[in-house]
Amino acid sequence: MPKKRSRTIAPPSAGLTGIYRSPAGDIQSDPSPADLRRIVEAGEGMLWLDLDVSDPAQASLLADVFHFHPLAIEDALNPVSRVKVNEYPDFLIVIARVVGFVEHTPDPYDLDTTNLAIFVTANAVVTAHSQPSPVVKQLTDRLRANPDLLERGPARIAHQSLDLAVDAYFPLLDQLDEFVDEIEQRVFGQFDEALLQEIFQVKRLVISLRRYLAPQRDVLSQLTNRPTRFLPPDAQLYYRDVYDHMLRITDSLDSYRDLMSSTLDSYLTQVSNRLGTVSKGLAVVGALSIPFVAIAGVYGMNFEHIPLAHHPYGFEILVGIQFLMAVVLLAIMRRKHMI
Repeated sequence: MPKKRSRTIAPPSAGLTGIYRSPAGDIQSDPSPADLRRIVEAGEGMLWLDLDVSDPAQASLLADVFHFHPLAIEDALNPVSRVKVNEYPDFLIVIARVVGFVEHTPDPYDLDTTNLAIFVTANAVVTAHSQPSPVVKQLTDRLRANPDLLERGPARIAHQSLDLAVDAYFPLLDQLDEFVDEIEQRVFGQFDEALLQEIFQVKRLVISLRRYLAPQRDVLSQLTNRPTRFLPPDAQLYYRDVYDHMLRITDSLDSYRDLMSSTLDSYLTQVSNRLGTVSKGLAVVGALSIPFVAIAGVYGMNFEHIPLAHHPYGFEILVGIQFLMAVVLLAIMRRKHMI
């Protein structure tokens, strides 16, 4: 019977989150900076480390311990760095963008974005970010629950990170679908004249998500198709699955964009129809008032001999003639399908 591998859990060091799997299968959680130097110098086993680069002490580990290229470190420290993938002689760096809704603002369409830098070496994966990321939390929980995942190698751990980053878009699509359904109901069911601003907000949200996704699709395409010694061909198959998810999300966003354009057209059409209905009503009222204005204007002129001016029922007769002319005019308009 093979000997059971032991599990040695070291006490966590303050501020660092990581898991190291030695070649013998021993697991060390949250290694200290001294342990990190020893692990990197040995170049054995498999390490995953997460760094909050807003902390200068943790950010310095990128250069002092891992000796990453200064340009790559600059990309990791820059919170608005362009989404990209770059290969250096000793490592591969991927900059991905994680998007989510801001929960502490009254605007339901406000997006919160953060960059996630993923360094892939021969025996380590280092994730770096400047803001708390739910993607990193999920990855941490997954690796702590099943540290044997590290046995699959750096390429697969990097795949887990990107997979979680892309899957974070699916809840956004569900929420976006609710926004679109609500707007459609308010446009077609109960017309809301104050809806124009919300339509533009949702449309801007779709365009923003599309803008964030477009460069990541190119990055995943490179990771899927471009040969690199840090991503074996069997691992690139998993990146192809993430790329398929990205295409699915992009197609959904394109559909929502077209749907919002159609909804906007329908809204403007309804506004135009309502304006036409009001204008038509005002035109009918104006047409029916012509007999009253004409006759009252004639009898308001200063002439001595005006018909029915001295008749005892002259006023009643003229009012009756005015109403009769209005009724005849209304009948003619209805017969001509003008109203």
